[in-house]
Amino acid sequence: MAGAVTIKDIARRVGRSVTTVSRALHGYSDVAPETRELVQRVAQEMGYTPNVMAQRLQKQRAETLGLILPTFGPRFSDPFFSEFVAGVGNQAAERGYDLLLSTRAPGEEEMAAYRRAALGRRVDGFIIIRTRARDERIHFLRQLGFPFVAFGRTAETDDFPYVDEDGEAGMRQIAHHLADLGHRRIGYLSPPLDLMFAQYRLEGLRRGLAERGLTLDETYLRIGALTEQSGYALALELLSRSEPPTALACGNDLLAIGAVRAAQERGLKIGSEIAISGFDDIPLAQHTFPPLTTVHQPIYQIGKRVAAMLIDLVEGRPLAQRQVLLEPEFVVRQSTLP
Repeated sequence: MAGAVTIKDIARRVGRSVTTVSRALHGYSDVAPETRELVQRVAQEMGYTPNVMAQRLQKQRAETLGLILPTFGPRFSDPFFSEFVAGVGNQAAERGYDLLLSTRAPGEEEMAAYRRAALGRRVDGFIIIRTRARDERIHFLRQLGFPFVAFGRTAETDDFPYVDEDGEAGMRQIAHHLADLGHRRIGYLSPPLDLMFAQYRLEGLRRGLAERGLTLDETYLRIGALTEQSGYALALELLSRSEPPTALACGNDLLAIGAVRAAQERGLKIGSEIAISGFDDIPLAQHTFPPLTTVHQPIYQIGKRVAAMLIDLVEGRPLAQRQVLLEPEFVVRQSTLP
């Protein structure tokens, strides 16, 4: 047959209407299973391939989700991002969507990328990650009425769809654990406090210590980047004091892994001579030496869930749950011992 095979060609071959054939090819449940099987078999025999661009134009959708990672430079080594992107990408593929992924440093360049993609309809919706206390991305997309789902909350408003883990509750468990082990000089390595999750985790540590009759000594608080290098430098600083902390709680696992390296360099036995905890439970956390006590976040599954929610929004389906706050799971390993 000359030219590309069309749905009309298949309809003539099987003696069904174009509408029936189209719905059979797209797997609609209102088409009888035997008809669907016949249409799909004949389509394969005839060498039919769907015109994806035409379908997208007809639906007035790009069938593409946007995810702009807020990181400096084109390279990123944070395993948290890798897990999350894998979850988003796999869910998008399962639902027939592409993922437009890019990196932008937070600021004007980042916002310009959001404006171009949204106003140019390059994507159908955005996934927002690492929400900030005052988040210009969310403010812009809400004003525009453009679909998005966030992994995280903000301090300004909660009037948007999100999935988040209760970081305050997770860090309270860490505070209780360290206090119950007998630690009184507890240091804290915090991610940047413009990130909303960092504020929740710091508040959780303070509340958890208060519930054990303790207070966080502000001189043992250090704020750094979300990197192993930052954790190493900040931990060295605290461990060099005349009265160093006997425990270091860290606002993410990379900070904790850096702190472990710093403590080992100073000849300390991790777990007994100094306790170190992380947060997130990235895959690397259970393979450090010793394995890291942390708070587990199902990062891959969260990525899938956020993507599924966004696709439902794009396709006009009501969300079963518009705002999801997950209970954290505390994981005790050998980096904190009695």
